[in-house]
Amino acid sequence: MIETFLLVVAVLFVFYSLRVHHFEEPEISHKFKDQVGRLWKMAHHNMRENRMVRAEKALLAILKIDKTNAAAYNRLGVLYAKQKEYKDAIDCFEIASSIQPSASSLHNLGLIYYETENYVKAVTAFERALELDDSMAARHIAVAKALEHVGNEKLMQEHLEKAAELEPAKESYTLLIALYRKKDMQKEADQLEHKLKKMLEAKPAPAKSATRPTKRLRIRRARRIVS
Repeated sequence: MIETFLLVVAVLFVFYSLRVHHFEEPEISHKFKDQVGRLWKMAHHNMRENRMVRAEKALLAILKIDKTNAAAYNRLGVLYAKQKEYKDAIDCFEIASSIQPSASSLHNLGLIYYETENYVKAVTAFERALELDDSMAARHIAVAKALEHVGNEKLMQEHLEKAAELEPAKESYTLLIALYRKKDMQKEADQLEHKLKKMLEAKPAPAKSATRPTKRLRIRRARRIVS
């Protein structure tokens, strides 16, 4: 009888403990998300204000809480790349892509390898990024430029043609025309050159404002690194 009673008590204790744990878990998770959220805001704000040391501290604090936060590693890689700390940037992008492979982290990794003239690894990283998302012309152009350095003109041509198809633009057309000329594909080069000329002529000229000129805004250059 006593054994049955103790067994019932033990079962009730375990059941009660599980219930307590179940109700406490969301609260811990909520606090965790709030803390990480605040640190993310700090990191973004300080990077916009070019306060890199503070941004770095915020991102490292996130990684202290969550060692598998791929987004934080990717952002930290962007921060190091902007400061030309390429070795640290590579480490961060490699960790990010190993935790959660994404087109942006792999493309960023490729850009750093390209910047440091490690073209073989740049090609590998760019190609892995394209396996995840091949819808952006800029990614095809990036891998084409790296392929030029490793001497693979066949694949280079394929990627430049794909870039021109996805986004007809001066850069992709110009690079492709130069490659056609180099490969003695004069007919294709002439056709594309004619197409580029017509495209540029068709662009409307910027409208002149009749109002009093306002203060000129400072426009930032497009970033190569993807945040």
